[in-house]
Amino acid sequence: MREFVLLGAAAAPGGNILSTLMLPVLFLAIFYFFIIRPQQKKDKKIKEMRSGAKVGDEVLTIGGIYGKIVKIKDEIITIEVGADKTRFDIAKWAIGNIQTSSEESEK
Repeated sequence: MREFVLLGAAAAPGGNILSTLMLPVLFLAIFYFFIIRPQQKKDKKIKEMRSGAKVGDEVLTIGGIYGKIVKIKDEIITIEVGADKTRFDIAKWAIGNIQTSSEESEK
């Protein structure tokens, strides 16, 4: 019969714990700094943009609709769209981008 001996299997069991834990901790740190942290910064920036919306701003919704804000009430925004000035309500989270402000363009 042949006996197979694994190299390194007979090493000291206590000395290997540090190297065993170091690799997962390193992966978690890389994952945090390259994925989680940038996403948190992006979410914070979008939240600030949406909370800073005011009447008169021209917005682009996440559905691709361009409109002008005419009324803001808590989490519901009324926008005016098109030449016939059709108005409808959207949720504040549906604002994808604030294009320009009519007050800023006048200055």
